[in-house]
Amino acid sequence: MFPIDELKFDKNGLIPAIIQDRKTGQVLTLAYMNRESLEITLEKKLACFYSRSRQCLWLKGETSGNYLHVDSITADCDKDALLVKVNPDGPACHTGETTCFHNEFTEPEEGEEFSLNTLYALLKSRKETMPEGSYTTYLFQKGLDKILKKIGEETTEVIVGAKNSKEETVYEIADLAYHVMVLMTEMGITTEDIRRELKGRHVIDKKVKQEKMK
Repeated sequence: MFPIDELKFDKNGLIPAIIQDRKTGQVLTLAYMNRESLEITLEKKLACFYSRSRQCLWLKGETSGNYLHVDSITADCDKDALLVKVNPDGPACHTGETTCFHNEFTEPEEGEEFSLNTLYALLKSRKETMPEGSYTTYLFQKGLDKILKKIGEETTEVIVGAKNSKEETVYEIADLAYHVMVLMTEMGITTEDIRRELKGRHVIDKKVKQEKMK
């Protein structure tokens, strides 16, 4: 930790702030802060910026309701830029897009980045739109019992695969993970729910370990 006085604001008293979704790692926007907006951000734990066009402070979400709840703030090596990790209440962009960075100049060489969060978003979209010919649509149409049956089958396949080879085990675990996430979508369980549960267990494990060391 270091004092605000060590930050290098530009000649206009501003410092750029890169806003990043803490859970997904996606860059949401680039904004600017002055000393006052940074102090408000630290106090409220909500991202507050300085609008260069309107020449005034701007508490993100005050109008739209899409607040950016601040998890951490880190300065770069020169202390003239900030990385602000947040938990967003909704889209960060005024257009309704999740991120302000949605106008692509080039196509990614390896296609769209994959994560469990993007898979979950896709499954949620399938459940809402039910496109014809989709296996995921078929599972949602058949309902909970069918999904649970598939999870049972895939669990068995993982066990069999583990007796054969690493490659086969990876393949079968991927199948199982997909069907588990279909179940999560069906029941309204999010990846954040699972993360929070695992984090809680980690905290408990650390407390138990500390007690044993006493």
